[in-house]
Amino acid sequence: MIGPWARWARAERAARRRHPVGRHMPTETYCCRYCGDPWPCGPARLALLIGFKGDRVGLMMYLAVHLQRALEALPHQHPTLIVGQILYWVPRRQ
Repeated sequence: MIGPWARWARAERAARRRHPVGRHMPTETYCCRYCGDPWPCGPARLALLIGFKGDRVGLMMYLAVHLQRALEALPHQHPTLIVGQILYWVPRRQ
């Protein structure tokens, strides 16, 4: 029987193999370069959560920079939709 930390490390290694971090990056229109879904797509979200390893403030600051760029790049789209796409998926603190 393995402990929860060993189980988490094993799941993290498997997720990194399935979803490499550099593959799912945004285009100028904030769609994923790899799969075409609105960025951050599912694999990008997983890669960001794994990459920031619980640093919620750092992740939110990183996404805030992308939010600013997206608001400038997509002036025709409603700002609430852009905020929802980029920020609202981040898990809340417990």
